[in-house]
Parts: sequence; structure tokens; C-alpha cells
Amino acid sequence: MTDSHETPDRLNGLAATLDRANFAAIARSTGGLSPATLSQSLSDWWHHLLSSPGQQMRLGAKAVHQMALLGDYAMRSATDDDAEPAITPLPQDRRFADPAWKQRPFDLIEQAFLLQQQWWHAATTGISGVTRHHETVIEFTMRQILDTVAPSNFLATNPVLQQRVLETGGQCLVEGARCFIEDLQRMARGDSEAGADAYPAGGKVAVTPGKVVYRNRLIELIQYSPATGTVRPEPVLIVPAWIMKYYILDLSPENSLIRWLVGEGYTVFCISWHNPDGDDRDLDMEDYRLLGPMAALDAVAAITGSTTIHAAGYCLGGTLLAIAAAAMARDGDDRLASLTLFAAQTEFSEPGELGLFIDEAQLNLLDALMWSRGYLDTSQMGGAFQMLRSNDLIWSRLLRTYLMGEREPMNDLMAWNADGTRMPYAMHSQYLRRLFLDNDLAEGRYRVAGHAISLSALRMPVFMVGTETDHVAPWRSVHKLHMLTGAEISFVLTSGGHNAGIVSEPGHPRRHYRIHLREQDGPARSPEDWKARADLREGSWWPEWGAWLGARSGEPVAPPPMGTPEGHYPPLDDAPGRYVLER
Repeated sequence: MTDSHETPDRLNGLAATLDRANFAAIARSTGGLSPATLSQSLSDWWHHLLSSPGQQMRLGAKAVHQMALLGDYAMRSATDDDAEPAITPLPQDRRFADPAWKQRPFDLIEQAFLLQQQWWHAATTGISGVTRHHETVIEFTMRQILDTVAPSNFLATNPVLQQRVLETGGQCLVEGARCFIEDLQRMARGDSEAGADAYPAGGKVAVTPGKVVYRNRLIELIQYSPATGTVRPEPVLIVPAWIMKYYILDLSPENSLIRWLVGEGYTVFCISWHNPDGDDRDLDMEDYRLLGPMAALDAVAAITGSTTIHAAGYCLGGTLLAIAAAAMARDGDDRLASLTLFAAQTEFSEPGELGLFIDEAQLNLLDALMWSRGYLDTSQMGGAFQMLRSNDLIWSRLLRTYLMGEREPMNDLMAWNADGTRMPYAMHSQYLRRLFLDNDLAEGRYRVAGHAISLSALRMPVFMVGTETDHVAPWRSVHKLHMLTGAEISFVLTSGGHNAGIVSEPGHPRRHYRIHLREQDGPARSPEDWKARADLREGSWWPEWGAWLGARSGEPVAPPPMGTPEGHYPPLDDAPGRYVLER
């Protein structure tokens, strides 16, 4: 006889499967973006705009004023080639930098577009009653639409492209079409970007000598060979983000942070993450903590014999390291001599533009997409990051490559950026919900091994790096750790973005940084107050970090062995190991 509960249970399971399958299909058709989020945001904005006669009056007056500005510029520029423009592009907008845009009628086209762009920004922001998230989504969506129809994207309205066509006799369009077909073929085959093959890991990048001394299903641990006769007794363990290959920190020899650190007399270990597939769908945040930094700390301590270790984490790796450090502090594990966080957030109430993709509707789609595959594909996350900077990463590249026929020369950082990784379903779902959406870590609800942890337990000295133009981990968000712990914090704000600001080797031109030390249990100042007190210095921040580590390390000693040949951590492979080569 059939159990009375069996039929409802089967129906519930079938209903959930059908819903997930449907949401996964929607996600695939929209590139992972939620139509529900967009429609809710549009409805919220439109309803409140229609209900705001004062705002309508303001926008109408602004439109009339901007038309007057454009007319005034048109009259002045008719007799003066150096007439002051009505509006100038934002500092990061380089689409109209070429002098050709100052010629008639292209100067009027540029000015009209920039004024229209400014008006739409005013129309989509500051409307009373619209929720902050919906306002951000609408402003971002309109910006994407305007970026798509910008005059720089079309032959008829782009004087620089027209000059290129004349100079090459149209050959640039032929070359652009060839590049387009080549890239389509590469996408169909699943190949990396054109030129990326010139920077193979272990060949031209990730070449700092070392050995893989430990491997589990999630990580390989690389120990780097000493480059000095003596080393500091405290080793350095680096935890990179699993959304990227670790060798962002070991690019070409001249800009490798790992090689530089080894040369400064430190024994350096670095985690190389496995690139997960469908079989790894159930790996969660706790698996990443235990199989990642905790397993690595055990190995580093066993190999070096050191009772204290400097730990450094980058991006998501820094967030995971902060979680691990808080759990260690809760449990009385005092192995961390210091904690370094590169562009890593611990408080997510203001995550920056990445928050555009974080709400219940959006996560529902991503959950369904990851459930159907068992992982989030690298193209999904890469596409989201590109949209945040569509001018630089999408439209200007399409224009340069497919219309001007000029493929941008590949470099090591670009090749690394094209070497993406996947993220397992369970881990990524937990990460987005517990950290980004619910902010559990900062608000004391994040649980490790069944018990809550608190960042207030961190008492070791902390070195933090934020970058000025970071779209992934905005420096003001990174800075918020000051509000969550009384630990001593040396905070550095460096020029550059999320990647280029960290890969900032000594001698790199046009680099600067700000630094300020907050003493243990000192006041937690706002980002603006911190910036006002910070010292501005020219050059790379790397030597600053090296000096900070040195002041918290013992006198140099003989280097430890490479792994423990007779123990549990024998050398397995030469660096960079196997996991970094997984596609």
C-alpha cells in the first residue's frame, strides 16, 4: 500500500525540479540577469517619477537648460575652433579623447550625447521613494543602453573610425571581420582569447621556482624555493581567490609579488585552487575553509616547524582567510602572526556595483543555473565584471578589434584574466547569500562548525590594501573592517584597480599610495577621515608591506626543507603544479 505522504512528497519534488529547470532556462537566455529584478526596478522608478510633479518639473527644466547649452556651444564653436565645450567627459571616459572629435559636426554629436547622458543620470537617480537597489539597477541599465548607442560605436558618427577606413582603404573593416570570425571559432571550440597562448602557466608566467608539497581534492600547496641564504623564521601563506588562477600574484618575473617576496627573504607558500566541475557541486564554504587555508596552515607548520605564520589573502581568498582567522581566534588557535588582506571585503552592506547582481530574484536565477550545471561557469561571472566597465571592456574593444581591425596586443595580465575558473554550486550559493545578501559575517550570524564567529575576536596585527578604482571590492567597503575589530590595522589605499593596483611592483611608473596606521583599540574613523589623515607616498606599496612584515618577524635563520620528504608533505611536482593547468 502507498504511503499517504509519498504522493505529496513526489509532487513537491517534481514541482521544485520543474521550477528550477525553468529558472535555469531563463538564466541561460538572459545571460544570468533576472528579468524580475529589472521589471520591479523599472516599475518602482516609473511609478515614483509619475507621482513626483516636482521631479518632472526639475527634469523638464534641465532638458531645456541643456538644449540651450548645446545651442550656445554650436554658435560659439561656429566662429571659434577653441570654444569652451558645454560639457566634458568624465575622467574615466576616453571615448572622445581624439582631436578628431573637435571637428564639425562630430563635436556637436559628442556634446549632444554627453548632455543626454547627464540628463538620464539625473532622471534615474534621486527620485523620492525609489529603493536604493532599484535606483542602482535602473541607472546601471540606462548607462548600458547609452553605452550601446554611443556615437563612438558607429561608422557614420565616429570620425576616428572614418579616418581609419580612409587610411587603410577599407582594409581595417576586412581585418576586423577576420578577427570577428576567428573569435567566433575560438568561442565555439572553447579556446582562450587570441594571444593568450603566448603566456602559458609554467612557461612565461607562474615561473617562480618551487614544489607542490601538498594536494587534496580542492588545493595544491606550492612551497617556493629560497632565493636568499637566510630567511625569516615566520613563513608567509598566501590564499588567493578561487574565482581566479593564483598566478595573478606570480605573473612575469618582473611583476611577480611572490618572486619579490621570496627575494625579500621569506619562505612563501601559496594555494593553487582546483578548477571545480559538476562532480564538485556540493563543496561548500566550510569545505573551502577546511580543505583550503586550514589544511595549508597545518602543512606549513609541519614543514617549517614555525609556531606562527603570516597569512595573506586576496579578494575572496581574503574573505575566507578572515573567516578562518576569526574561527581560529574563537577556538584559541594562535598560529597567525599577522593577517594581510588584499582588496578583500569583510562587510558587504555596500559592495559597490557588483551589488547590482545580488538580490533574491537574481540569486534565484543563479541558484537554478548552478543547480542545473553543478557550477557557475567562468563566462557568467566574467560577463558581469565586464558589464561594470562596459566602455573599456566591451565597446571600446569591439570598436578597436572589429571595426578598426587592430587587435590589442596581449600581455601577461590580460592572458591571466582570460584564464578563468568555475565555482561549485553549494559554495557560491552560500557565499552570495550569507555574505553579500545577508551580511552574516559582519553582523555576527556567520557560523563555523556550528557556532557563530565574530571579527571582533581578531587581535593579530592586520595589513590591508584597497585600490582607488576597484569595481569589485570598493576601498570604502574594504575599509569597514576598522568598524568590526579593535585590532591594529595598517591600511593602504593604492592607485589602480582590483588587479592592477595589487600587481604594482617597485619601479612601475605613475604609482602612488596612501597609508595610515590605526593603533590597537584606536578609534574607528570613517573612510573620508582616514584619507584626510593618511600619508601620500609615491611608488609601489610592496616595500611598505615588506617592511611591515619585517617588523613583525624574527631574526633570519637557515631556510626550511622543501616539503618533508620523510613525512606527510613530500614534494609532489614542480611549481606551478597541475591544478593551475585545469580548464
